[in-house]
Amino acid sequence: MSGENVRVLFVCHGNICRSTMAQCVFQQMVDKAGVAGRFTVDSAATTEEELGMPIYPPARDALKAHGVPVVPHRARRIQPGEDARWDAIVCMDDENMRHLKRILGPEAMGKVRKLLSYAGEQGDVADPWYTRDFEATYRDVMRGCKALLQQLAS
Repeated sequence: MSGENVRVLFVCHGNICRSTMAQCVFQQMVDKAGVAGRFTVDSAATTEEELGMPIYPPARDALKAHGVPVVPHRARRIQPGEDARWDAIVCMDDENMRHLKRILGPEAMGKVRKLLSYAGEQGDVADPWYTRDFEATYRDVMRGCKALLQQLAS
């Protein structure tokens, strides 16, 4: 990994469950690896539904149960042109991909990948807002974030 700052943005539908879980998990990983100074980590939504809201309590509880510190957070929406500020835009599912293409434009999609693709998987990180399975989402986020850090660190 070079000494330059790598900017990673996690994105999901509302920015209160999956993307914030990924932000917290990835931040803990870079902190533990002693490379936090080489990364800027944030998260955003593709919609305006949850703007200003904190991390959803069951998502926060899942993180705390695994000893993952919860970063200060208020949901925000990714803005057109914002892709220029990020090296990697990491989303959770195909719907996020479609929304990002509409918001950022097709030319920005070279920076956008689904989280589980870093782990060599085609699937989506299921939205626990609907599934209510925050533990399964945590496991997917962990797997994807580990693989993402390995790729960015190589």
